[in-house]
Amino acid sequence: MTGNPRRCVCPGSYDPITNGHLDVIARAAALYDDVVVAVLHNTAKQGTFTPQERLELIRESTGELPNVRVGDFGDRLIVDVCRELDAGVLVKGIRGLTDYEYELPMALMNREMTGVETLLLPGDPALSHYSSSLIRLIAARGADISEMVPAPVVGPLLERLSGFDA
Repeated sequence: MTGNPRRCVCPGSYDPITNGHLDVIARAAALYDDVVVAVLHNTAKQGTFTPQERLELIRESTGELPNVRVGDFGDRLIVDVCRELDAGVLVKGIRGLTDYEYELPMALMNREMTGVETLLLPGDPALSHYSSSLIRLIAARGADISEMVPAPVVGPLLERLSGFDA
């Protein structure tokens, strides 16, 4: 393993952060001394929130976790982010077999390239059906999303998407 084994990175686009994401981040915070939530940009997608808005929503949502910090890392490779941060571990939540099959080859490649290990945390079954894209879809139709996203996200997301296709 390379990097600090007590520091982990939780990467994602977090557009928006969901209670499933928050569960994984909180569990990582219980396992590691220093957790960096790395906001990455998928240049193939137009975001609902700007990167700066995402950072602020994540900070508000994770404010009670003192060992969690948030950063914007653009469209870089996550292993480069880990090198920069001297992080030895990536923590990723998985909701089921499809996520596992998607994440496993990336975890193996990341380890081969840099020695960074990946911890795949099974999602809380009560939250495993939450995805940012599905939540955006129902929020665009005015549905109650208050149990699906952290409180700081509800108003901004409904306001942003009300009456639009997500």
